[in-house]
Amino acid sequence: MASGGSTGRVTVKNLPAADRQWFTLVPERGGSLRLADRLIELEGTVNFRDAGGYRTEDGHWVKMGVVYRSDALDELTEADQARLKRLGLSVDHDLRNTSEKAAAPDRVPQGVRYVAADVIGDDSPVFAMPTTAGEAAQMMVDGEKAMVSRDTARAAYSALFADVSDGDPVGTLSHCTAGKDRTGWASAVLLTALGVPRGTVMKDYLASNDYRAEANAAALAAMPAAQATVYKPMLDVRAEYLNSGFDEVEEVYGSFAGYEKKGLGLDARELRRLKAELLVG
Repeated sequence: MASGGSTGRVTVKNLPAADRQWFTLVPERGGSLRLADRLIELEGTVNFRDAGGYRTEDGHWVKMGVVYRSDALDELTEADQARLKRLGLSVDHDLRNTSEKAAAPDRVPQGVRYVAADVIGDDSPVFAMPTTAGEAAQMMVDGEKAMVSRDTARAAYSALFADVSDGDPVGTLSHCTAGKDRTGWASAVLLTALGVPRGTVMKDYLASNDYRAEANAAALAAMPAAQATVYKPMLDVRAEYLNSGFDEVEEVYGSFAGYEKKGLGLDARELRRLKAELLVG
């Protein structure tokens, strides 16, 4: 049963139990979209979400239920894994470095293909601990730039986008520790390549602040106040962080198209295939 008001919001009630509730959105113009809540609620993560559901500048929709993004997967319960198996998870791109993987190995359903795709590398200065909030924010900016220009990052993201554009992207997941920086850049690049407006890309990126709010607050509350002040910029996602990545694209590659081709190895044919696989409407 559904009811709506003058705002256009629709409330749906009395739905049967299901892993995920799906609906069909039919706009006034363009094609329809099969959509669901973006967040996949699991016991062992707080930032596992669908990368789709966004409108492109030319009126298409990014398909939902195809590409996912997440924080760490080491605390997934048996019920979580069963749910992800039912949702069709097929490949797991782990964007963390060696020590992160060793300390908290992924727990995913049997049969999911695992890809170790270290973005930053084990020798990166990004993991050095700052001593002030300003240093912490600058570290995040520098880290975002490294995700564009560092050799390990280009290799990791190239592998991810090759998987997504290989003709069978359903169930592709990328994740890091918090699901907001390395994973946030992956999602921002994908959405931009598909033609999603920059403003929408930014909103998707900043949404990690909302999904991670409770976990971040708990982490900061457990620290001495001075330490929490320094640490907070590293828990945040901020517009300046993502913008520094796009600035690095312009500086190193001249344009986003140049980054797609030279940084990620995506040619025109692969980009057309990517759009064919992930856009509807």
